[in-house]
Amino acid sequence: MDAIIMAGGEGTRLRSVTGDVPKPMALLAGKPVLEHILALLRANGVRRCCLTLRYRPEAIFGHFGDGRRYGMELCYHVEDRPLGTAGGVKACADFIGGRDVLVISGDAACDFDLRALMREHRSRRPAVTMALYSHPAPLPYGTVLTARDGRVVSFVEKPDWTHVVSDLVNTGIYVLSPEALDFVPEGEPYDFAKDLFPALLAAEKPILGIPMEGYWCDIGSPRAFHQCNLDALDGKLRLFEADGIRAAERMPSEPAQAGPEREGRTELPCRSRARLMRALAGSMMEAGADFDLRDGLTLRHGPDRVRVIPAADRESLLLSAEGPEGEALETQYAALLTMLDREI
Repeated sequence: MDAIIMAGGEGTRLRSVTGDVPKPMALLAGKPVLEHILALLRANGVRRCCLTLRYRPEAIFGHFGDGRRYGMELCYHVEDRPLGTAGGVKACADFIGGRDVLVISGDAACDFDLRALMREHRSRRPAVTMALYSHPAPLPYGTVLTARDGRVVSFVEKPDWTHVVSDLVNTGIYVLSPEALDFVPEGEPYDFAKDLFPALLAAEKPILGIPMEGYWCDIGSPRAFHQCNLDALDGKLRLFEADGIRAAERMPSEPAQAGPEREGRTELPCRSRARLMRALAGSMMEAGADFDLRDGLTLRHGPDRVRVIPAADRESLLLSAEGPEGEALETQYAALLTMLDREI
């Protein structure tokens, strides 16, 4: 099945963290969120994608190109005016070609089994199959009430607590039939939750809601963005490489392969390297640090760079600093980490 990735978000609320880059290009574990979405799709058998763009489209197609280096075939549709979520997908009708299509947001992190979602759609043939997620704090999202057979009964968009009747939220991940897209007017602003889904229910066209296992996070706020990075660090969010293999499976099994012992690193024994890294990651990423599964946390101080990574086989952190003031920074950070380890 082919996919449409909705990647036109500006990310206004994230500007304090990411600057003016498009929201799908915000860095999650050292790579754009959109890159992780492509890897997830490839892991689930998707090879062709069309990306709907609006804000700074050149930043996205300049980075991803035709998709070959990710094992994908990518094309783009740039909106000259806002068409809404469903209207933007409708504009990709030539790419869809009258077939079922998977739709996914390019600015939310997840590790769902999308093959299972596609199988349910093919088996039961509703107008729409939507991925639902059990969320403990559903107020910022659209909540969905389903019958016992999974058919969607109603939607409540961004409810207050007095109107919360379900903890299942709409993740913005759908499988659409051609029948559903027939309801979307061409060239006009039209949204899935506000317009299309109520129209389908009114016409008694079935919408199937599938609660998904795994992780999902909309990175729209700085708090959610930082939490998502921490969850990737903790392994709560499974990340995939461009070829669809889990990133964690690429991590070397021996310290010598991972390269943590290279010359110039300071080793800091600690009571719990995982707990200390979690405490450290929050403050460092607030300060603009990058995180990568291989290189750990990296924070830049002008021309200098400080890097912290957990040791592979013992309760220690490995600290290194490079640049004109690298030696002094390494000493300062070593003292700070030792103090932090005593306090947590």
